[in-house]
Amino acid sequence: MAKPTYSRILLKMSGESFKGDQEFGLDADTLQFLSNELKLVTEQGVEVGIVVGGGNIWRGADYEQTGMDRSTADFAGMLATIMNALALQDALESAGVTVRTQSAISMPAVAEPYIRRRAVRHLEKGRVVVFAGGTGNPFMTTDTASALRALEINADVLIMAKNGVDGVYDSDPRKNVSAKKYDHITHHDALSKRLQALDSTALSLCMDNSLPIVVFDIFKQGNLASVVSGESVGTLIDGNE
Repeated sequence: MAKPTYSRILLKMSGESFKGDQEFGLDADTLQFLSNELKLVTEQGVEVGIVVGGGNIWRGADYEQTGMDRSTADFAGMLATIMNALALQDALESAGVTVRTQSAISMPAVAEPYIRRRAVRHLEKGRVVVFAGGTGNPFMTTDTASALRALEINADVLIMAKNGVDGVYDSDPRKNVSAKKYDHITHHDALSKRLQALDSTALSLCMDNSLPIVVFDIFKQGNLASVVSGESVGTLIDGNE
């Protein structure tokens, strides 16, 4: 394997990444595949933090449309991310990876509370850290939580893992066969073009703090290791023109 370009990463994994071909829930084979991909990266000596979404179990926006209070819907979504984090933790441990789960919502029976200095210490000791519960606040997506945690742990890059989409396009490639893929784009251009790579709050946080972002398809075997090695995979979003 090539020498890693990034020594510490924050990987955002959407809840949809965990469901495989199912309509919702968790798929055991998918979790095993993801764990093996992560193990390859940890064996390169890369320090790995992970933020998980919860969309495979609960989507707060959908329930808000039915009349549910937005804050209540968002807190339920945070609980879904904790379920996913525990499932990923178990899969990683089965693959022989040492892992700790930290939650922004206090749940001491199942996860450590999120403490930045403790998280950094775990990373320094070679442990994967799974961050659950989003930011712990409603109205904040797990994309925003990813950008925030990446900055807090001083990650070298924010890596956005997509399911079946290999980068950032000027329109949805699943709906438009003529959609153009960007190999590279600046934070500012991604914001101004309103591209759907990640939400605007997260993108602004990364732009303001010069944090590069890589958007790629995690379900192509070896892709994550290639990204960490600095190969041209997916789409790079940074401040360079």
